[in-house]
Amino acid sequence: MKKDTTVAYIALAGICLIWGTTYLALRIAVLHFPPFLFTIIRQVIAGGLMLSFMTLVMRAPWPDRKLVINHAIGGFFMISIGNGLVAWAEMEIPSGIAAILCSLMPVVVILINLGIHREERPSPMILLGVLFGMAGIVIIFSDNLAAFSRPEYWMGIALILIAVLGWAGGSLWIKRKHSDSNPFINAGIQMFFGGIWLIPFSLLFDDLQSVSWSSEAFYAMIYLVVFGSIIAYASYLYALRKLPMTIVSMYAYVNPVVAVLLGWLILNENFNPVIGTGILTTVLGIFLVNQGYRQGARKRISVVRN
Repeated sequence: MKKDTTVAYIALAGICLIWGTTYLALRIAVLHFPPFLFTIIRQVIAGGLMLSFMTLVMRAPWPDRKLVINHAIGGFFMISIGNGLVAWAEMEIPSGIAAILCSLMPVVVILINLGIHREERPSPMILLGVLFGMAGIVIIFSDNLAAFSRPEYWMGIALILIAVLGWAGGSLWIKRKHSDSNPFINAGIQMFFGGIWLIPFSLLFDDLQSVSWSSEAFYAMIYLVVFGSIIAYASYLYALRKLPMTIVSMYAYVNPVVAVLLGWLILNENFNPVIGTGILTTVLGIFLVNQGYRQGARKRISVVRN
């Protein structure tokens, strides 16, 4: 395995762990602070810090205008739509339900790939792995599925589904606009502009008259800026450049699993055979997707050599 590929898998593992904790942190934050304004502050600070560090300290060259536009567009779909709508939705739905809905992202990616990425069309094994992964997530959160019948959750559910489409579409956009520019500069541009695009949303939908910083919102902001945005998002973009989209998107299955395990270890939350079965089912799905991709890669190499 090449060194870059190994680093990419390490970055992907970091994403799985860190983003598995952000649903809870975001849920705490939006209960104390307007969601779109919170996302604006979080992403503009994170993007600004990353761009400042890379250009002023690391002396990374600033990309050309075309690349900035491409990543600003990606930031709109992945940050403004993807993160912003999740933050708004978590005022109405629990973080666990948000996590299970966001786990639909790999399915959306595969459906989009069917139309635009012929070379990455999923094999039957990859599709079977996706189904196992989804089944595992449903099992893990089966106790929460009854909440979907409550009318007040439907707006939150709809916003999460739109966010999933935005994140999947933005990821594929960035994948298609691949360049050799610095991935940390790219991440900074996407986060910064993703926050800027949300300003009209905040003015229209946030209750700005009730803005007040609580300790919960402040500490959630620090955690999400440093870990959820700067570290994890840069890792995501790096993995996206080095690994197939179908592999990278599997983080959405692992995130809810991480949330369950951390809740059990740290907060003594429920962990039973049903949840264990769901975790094993999800891991099997991830294994099948990886095996399907590797088989496809070997076949492509064999065809090229012949």
